[in-house]
Amino acid sequence: MNAPSPARIAVLFPIWAAALAIAGYALPSWFKPGAFLIVPFLIVIMFGMGLTLRPADFSRAIRRWPIVILGLTLQFGLMPATAWLVAHLLDLPAQLTLGLILVGSVAGGTASNVISFLAGGDVALSITLTSIATLASVIATPVLTWFYAGTHIPVPVGSMLISIAEIVVAPVAGGMLVNRVIGDRWADRDGWCALGSAAAIGLVIAIIVALNAASIATLGAVVLLAVIIHNGVGLGAGYGLTWLATRDSVIARTVAIEVGMQNSGLAVALAQQYFSPVAALPGAVFSVWHNLSGAGLAAICKRLDARGAYRATADAAE
Repeated sequence: MNAPSPARIAVLFPIWAAALAIAGYALPSWFKPGAFLIVPFLIVIMFGMGLTLRPADFSRAIRRWPIVILGLTLQFGLMPATAWLVAHLLDLPAQLTLGLILVGSVAGGTASNVISFLAGGDVALSITLTSIATLASVIATPVLTWFYAGTHIPVPVGSMLISIAEIVVAPVAGGMLVNRVIGDRWADRDGWCALGSAAAIGLVIAIIVALNAASIATLGAVVLLAVIIHNGVGLGAGYGLTWLATRDSVIARTVAIEVGMQNSGLAVALAQQYFSPVAALPGAVFSVWHNLSGAGLAAICKRLDARGAYRATADAAE
């Protein structure tokens, strides 16, 4: 019997991410000492993303610029505004409000590319949107955080710009450079990068949950509710508005996944570095939830595709 591929193991990420979150909550003393690894793990994730990218991926943005602009508008327009609105409707404390706004202000997560593949989406478009949004986040994330939270909580825009450049741009560029050198000599590269990124994200989740175990006991329910609403708006509006604009369900599901699945690991790292463990809590909860909801959406999309293919076959046979 052949061993499962790394990509197939990575597909199970929602399950073992949830398991690691539970482990972090139940055994916080095991994971708290790893707090210093959060940023290095994030750098590993972004480097792995760079390993799967080529300059041609960015050129696709030129050919699909209307969809890219729509995706970026939803990413950096809808998500931070929704985070601010949800936080105020639920009357979240200041640090939790800041954390949710950080989640809404970052780019789409790297896991969105895997989920787009599982959902039968346009993977090339997913990679393009993630790539462009990641680069745009160097400016957009600190500015949006300042815009929505800066009047109440000081936001170090300049320092955050430098940190995002170090955490995002440098490792992605380095990964792309290595990718160009090795070419096609590593056939299973994408699968191993997906697995490595999933493992790193899972450990970050466990560490952050461990650091916030006490807060989760008292604030976990309201944070989970805020995250579910925030993520649901991103997925629903991302799909609905894109479908209205394109009448293409494949593009619509791709944009929905990109908008709904945030780079919450980056939000966690920024909150942990500049603010407080409590501000990192929404990102930690989002890291678990958006992968579970994304995996569920992928299963629904594939089932609908299978039904559509069956009906098409049946109609052709008549």
